[in-house]
Amino acid sequence: MTRHGKNCTAGAVYTYHEKKKDTAASGYGTQSVRLGKDAIKDFDCCSLSLQPCRDPVVTPDGFLFEREAILEYILHQKLEISRKMKAYEKQKKEQNAEQKVLQQAAEESKVKNFLKKESSIISKPLNPFSGEQSKSISSSSEAEPEQKDSKLPSFWIPSLTPEAKKAALKKPDKTVYCPMSGKPIKVSDLIPVKFTLINSSLDRVSLITKQERYVCAVTKDVLGNSVPCAVLRPSGAVVTLECVEKLIRKDMVDPITGDRLSEKDIIILQRGGTGFSSSGIDLKATQSRPVMQV
Repeated sequence: MTRHGKNCTAGAVYTYHEKKKDTAASGYGTQSVRLGKDAIKDFDCCSLSLQPCRDPVVTPDGFLFEREAILEYILHQKLEISRKMKAYEKQKKEQNAEQKVLQQAAEESKVKNFLKKESSIISKPLNPFSGEQSKSISSSSEAEPEQKDSKLPSFWIPSLTPEAKKAALKKPDKTVYCPMSGKPIKVSDLIPVKFTLINSSLDRVSLITKQERYVCAVTKDVLGNSVPCAVLRPSGAVVTLECVEKLIRKDMVDPITGDRLSEKDIIILQRGGTGFSSSGIDLKATQSRPVMQV
């Protein structure tokens, strides 16, 4: 059997490789790719900077952020909302001013039409001694049909060409949304997180280079992307879900501070992926594009 190249076009069959290559080059059809381990952040990395956190905070939905990064994001969003609100208020003032000018012009046109009608009225004096009935001749504007502006027959004449107008701005939403969950987020909702170091004598540089950096605050089990974790709101300690199910849920007491816990105080941490399909997150990225149908 002869050997064929990947780009061989002599075959009568439209192969999968050719279809995939044409789909990527044409810009049509839905593309999907499976993410690997290197494309997914670690469980202790910021969701914005994708770097290990120095001062981590977590949202009520379990997304971990660097405090500096998320505060900068919230501030930037508020400034953007303020800028959009100023542009909206400016547009609203311009519309109100334009509406006043139109109302004033309409009132002036009504007055002019009234004066024009009054000046066009012609009446003859009545003679009471004559038997002839005097008739008043009045020319009303209603009898005079208004001549409509005749439209030019050619659409390419400059007076008939369409004008590019500014798009009407909508009133911006003043709520700041989480960049990961899409839910409203406030600074007061951010909960400080305290990771327990696997070795307190390691400095930051050597800690980042290590694959295993943190352990559970209660059981001292090593934490990683393959280990489901949770954050306790009162203390901010990170523990494994196994510890939560077997130890903490029995008494619902924070083992670090001794405070009573509720279900909202146990925040499941959104972790990264290991590259395996059972890692708990979606490893398939899909991009929907236009499809050509026959």
